[in-house]
Amino acid sequence: MTHSITRRQFLKASGLAAVGTCAAGLLSSCGGSSSAGSSAASGTASAGGSSYTILYDSQPATLNYLTTASDLEMQVGANCVDTLVEYDNKGVMKEGLATSWDWDVDTLTWTFHLRDENWVDCNGEVVAPVTAQDFVDALKYVLTPDYASSSVDLVTSYIAGADDYYNYYVYLANANGGIVDDDGTTYTVDASGVVTVAGPDGTTTYAPVDFEDVGVHAVDEHTLTYTLTYDFPGFLSLLCFLPYEPAYGPLLEEVGDQFATSAETTYSCGAYYLAEYESLETWIMKKNPENYDADNVFIETVSRIYNAEANVNGPEMIKRGEIDEATIGSDILDSWLADDTTKDMVSMDRPNTNYTYFYMFNFCPLPHNFSNATVDGLDAEYEPENWAKAINSTNFRKAFLYGINNAVTLAVQAPEGYENYKLNTVTPPSFCANSEGVDYLQCGDLANITEFFDEAKAKEYRDAAVEELTAAGATFPIKVQLPYNPSSVDWDKQCQVLKQQLESVLNDGFNFIDIIITAGPSDGFLSTVRRNGKFCFLLCNWGADYSDPQTESDPFYQAKGDRGSRYAFLRTGVEDGYITGETADAVLNYMNAIEEATAITEDIDARYDAFANAEASLINNALVVPMGMSVPKYLATRLNYWEGQYASTGFSNKRLKGIHVLDHYVSMAEYEANRDAR
Repeated sequence: MTHSITRRQFLKASGLAAVGTCAAGLLSSCGGSSSAGSSAASGTASAGGSSYTILYDSQPATLNYLTTASDLEMQVGANCVDTLVEYDNKGVMKEGLATSWDWDVDTLTWTFHLRDENWVDCNGEVVAPVTAQDFVDALKYVLTPDYASSSVDLVTSYIAGADDYYNYYVYLANANGGIVDDDGTTYTVDASGVVTVAGPDGTTTYAPVDFEDVGVHAVDEHTLTYTLTYDFPGFLSLLCFLPYEPAYGPLLEEVGDQFATSAETTYSCGAYYLAEYESLETWIMKKNPENYDADNVFIETVSRIYNAEANVNGPEMIKRGEIDEATIGSDILDSWLADDTTKDMVSMDRPNTNYTYFYMFNFCPLPHNFSNATVDGLDAEYEPENWAKAINSTNFRKAFLYGINNAVTLAVQAPEGYENYKLNTVTPPSFCANSEGVDYLQCGDLANITEFFDEAKAKEYRDAAVEELTAAGATFPIKVQLPYNPSSVDWDKQCQVLKQQLESVLNDGFNFIDIIITAGPSDGFLSTVRRNGKFCFLLCNWGADYSDPQTESDPFYQAKGDRGSRYAFLRTGVEDGYITGETADAVLNYMNAIEEATAITEDIDARYDAFANAEASLINNALVVPMGMSVPKYLATRLNYWEGQYASTGFSNKRLKGIHVLDHYVSMAEYEANRDAR
């Protein structure tokens, strides 16, 4: 039996009615108010109908798909805006807004031919046709520094002229703002718009750059071209990511940085349109009847309801039939599987090979001033100077590489089948294959990497590290700050398991390490902890942006003098002088290997071998410790996710097109049958 509950009743029961009302003016709604009888608004599960309701517990800062890189925030971009190409449920690329495309190797130009499609507003009413110019205007928005797009590197690295254009406007903004960098670099602009950058290494001038010089052009309304900086093999797969989506140019010009902050400031051309969005309350997408592929959209209304305690309240609402999906956390999983009334309501999410997890050492434990950021480094209580000595020891790092049993930590999230998610590499299996169909993990030196966990070897490396570090003046135990984000389910438990397991191996017979678990902030964890160098050892993850192994180097590669992605500050440690000897050689050899691999574009097999060799060197020198793939969440859901789009990169897995809402919650047996039948 389905029990109805209105949105207002739900918010009141959750203690959120007052806060939802107070915040309602932050982001307004559109498309009419929701009535108590509407399942989309009320939170009533669909019971086999065409609506889908789910809770969310983290308020998006924006829904602007051109600037965000957050999983939650890209939901609108994934479902409400179509891309030039897309994927089917088996991961095969097919036509999207483009019906065909051509590649000219001589001019490094891709040409796309667009189908007829329309933009609709938050009422589902047609605004204008989608044209090639909408892709051009969207890319110009991404390349405007004032909008601070999180994915601008995915444009500047590959589109001809984009880097020059973006950098000029960064320098111009610095000049107009009177910015002086920490190293004394100054920016000035003359009457003709020429920017002069004067720094410790000399003075450089930058002439104004016209957007016409950027390699994206609308040949006519239905013909779009991208000119690349080089023959980049992964470009087509990159098109299923946010910065290459279109946006209606006149709307961008009208609202600027307020684009996609409300339903009224968001136009759609995808399977759904954003009908309503109220901060800390609700978020509704409706089927777009104007979409060219509307016949393959089976869910009429998608409703997300804010609940700060979604992990707790969601499962209870599932039992009452009030929502269509909730995560079943490890704290209640056993009880649900043991209860006859709930055991057949538990299944899993479709595995996402896009994300992999690995442990990083902090190679920048001391304060560092970059040209555009400052890293504070470790707090004094974690003895940053002592840690700097420790990470300079390959033996110390290899003691971790061989001492960690990933199966133990993965079992926290996957009580059954955890071996399926364990990795000895950064890149996951079946990510890409060479021209002969050989999986990338079987290319080059990666083919020789096998299981690392070996207690005897770990202790051998520990003993060698003790001798080496004692001579270097290090003191024991080495303090190892291990932070976690308290808003991430089970991360704290994984840290506890890791501490117990690793210390039991490495402290056997000698007080070698003291792993100190610390809770970081729930909000701004990456900025506060990882990017600020406030960790010794940290579980990190990376989501590939395109189907080419170069993307897997992004967390580790740093160009000379660059801050890179600031995952571990590898080259920074060398440049600052506290990474020396064989560790410094290993770091620079990796950087050089990545640059050499990137330059190989015509021979895909040689390219893959070169990247595989580089990744293997990174791992074998214990500059990174692989952990595993993203473990699918245990769910109670009415969706058969195996019907949906799938790709190893981009946001295809977030799309709901092609998926039906069932009249029951999926059991594990049905989940496995759906998987096998896809």
